[in-house]
Amino acid sequence: MRPLKILLGAALLATFAAGCGGSEDNPLDGTGSTDGTASTNETIVVGSAGFPGNVLLAELYAGALEDKGVKVERKLNIGEREVYYKLLENGDLTVLPEYNGALLAYLDPKAELPATTEETNKAASAKLPAGLKLLDSSAAQDNDSLTVTSETASKNNLKTVEDLKAVAGDLVVGGPAPFEERFKDKLSTVYGLKFKEWVPDRSGGGNIPTWLKSGKVQVGNVFTANPAIVLDGLVVLEDTKGVFGLQNVTPLVREDGVDAAAAETLNKVSAQLTTEGLQEMMKKVAVDKTDPAKVAAEWLDAHPV
Repeated sequence: MRPLKILLGAALLATFAAGCGGSEDNPLDGTGSTDGTASTNETIVVGSAGFPGNVLLAELYAGALEDKGVKVERKLNIGEREVYYKLLENGDLTVLPEYNGALLAYLDPKAELPATTEETNKAASAKLPAGLKLLDSSAAQDNDSLTVTSETASKNNLKTVEDLKAVAGDLVVGGPAPFEERFKDKLSTVYGLKFKEWVPDRSGGGNIPTWLKSGKVQVGNVFTANPAIVLDGLVVLEDTKGVFGLQNVTPLVREDGVDAAAAETLNKVSAQLTTEGLQEMMKKVAVDKTDPAKVAAEWLDAHPV
């Protein structure tokens, strides 16, 4: 049994100020290894966005690297992409768990989101600056969605995002703070949706299922790996026109800080992740209140890399 790395406890669910994401040490390149163990003597700094699902992924990648003998520093709960991406560019972070379609939309807000993982990664990679690289994508997705309660779906006969067009003017939609900026125009242009109001959740989106149940919002941007979808009987409306694209879990790394052996370790984690597995792990984190580091350690014990 590998040792559990218990970090931060309940404070993991709070977003640190942007200044917490900095570091004075930039990891340097290491050399490859032939026995599957890490060969770099430099510290790899693993960061995460400011919401529990991304913290969990960061713990999975960090724990797998540590199991290979890599020195790892964690900088978790940094905040939104606009903050943590710049830290990676500046060399303050080495590894970030990303979502390929969301990354592409950030790098090129006007980009048409491709229909395949390969095309999405190719388009995103073309927009990355020199020195940053996407590793292998997982089959697991934690995608944006428009989600409603079963009562709202039944009342308004909602099955797809397009079905919202007739009633959107009477409905309030909620999502993480950047959701409106990233998708308001696209949802209007592609689906003709004009909601009554957009309400930001500055916790990173964690409040949205509760807001849906209380009626504070009638439509919510709930990530598809959120266990509340199953536990609360929420209805994810089908994105028939692909506004949200694909959101495969994909490590984004600095090439000067991740050698071949470390990259292989990260890819082996990604290869074993599934959307259903993420939902199961996130139930332990969000519902059972288990520390993400403990959940990640248990998963790595069952899925050695």
